[in-house]
Amino acid sequence: MVRDAGLSQAIEAAGGIGALARILGISQPSVSAWSRIPTDRVVAVESATGVPRQVLRPDLYAEGEGAASVDGLDRARAEEYGLLARLLSAPPAARTLADLARLRGDASVLGMAHLDLAGAAEADVAAVQSEHFALFIGLGRGELLPYASYYLTGFLHERPLARLREDLMRLGIERSEGVSEPEDHIAILCEIMAGLALQRFGNDAAAERRFFERHLKPWAGRFFADLEAAQSARFYRAVGKLGRAFMDIEAEAFVLAD
Repeated sequence: MVRDAGLSQAIEAAGGIGALARILGISQPSVSAWSRIPTDRVVAVESATGVPRQVLRPDLYAEGEGAASVDGLDRARAEEYGLLARLLSAPPAARTLADLARLRGDASVLGMAHLDLAGAAEADVAAVQSEHFALFIGLGRGELLPYASYYLTGFLHERPLARLREDLMRLGIERSEGVSEPEDHIAILCEIMAGLALQRFGNDAAAERRFFERHLKPWAGRFFADLEAAQSARFYRAVGKLGRAFMDIEAEAFVLAD
């Protein structure tokens, strides 16, 4: 079996197939069976290795035909959502932490959150990986359950997930085969919002707003506040602060767009 260039680069960056599998929390034979990185694993592999998604899967993340119509603000929003998706889907690799440590910010709420994240990114990569495990995976379960269903009903796989799947179907976004993670995971929702901001799904601004108001606004701010205050959080406290600030800005911006 021939591996494509993006997968080969990711394996090399991680330190081998076994190392990549351990970081992703899946079996080594699963990674060995890939000929290219599955759609649902791109963001996690990007975070784990520091290899950009455009390199991992250029067929998915090359600039689309409508890219020229996306303004600078929406591109910046998409980058913010993409950053949150990367950090919440898998622990960042050393290369990613080094990039984050170079973040700059201004005196705005979001700028200060970027500065805090840059300072937190000076942490040891192994410590951040352990923190991610304690927060989101754990022995049995992590300290936080980053799913819309849980935050809105107290249980997993409930009506919020069913509503999300209905909306994903309308947008033409299909669940990849072999994916076990429910689609209402906060990282997946942030990744979808990044795509909506860039009009990757042939959507308009109204569809983007509806998606945010139905699937993020009711609970994402609470999740990020919980992450910011979580007992296990060190590096991820700064991620929580950034996410909480960004969700507030997004909610206000959509209201002002009326």
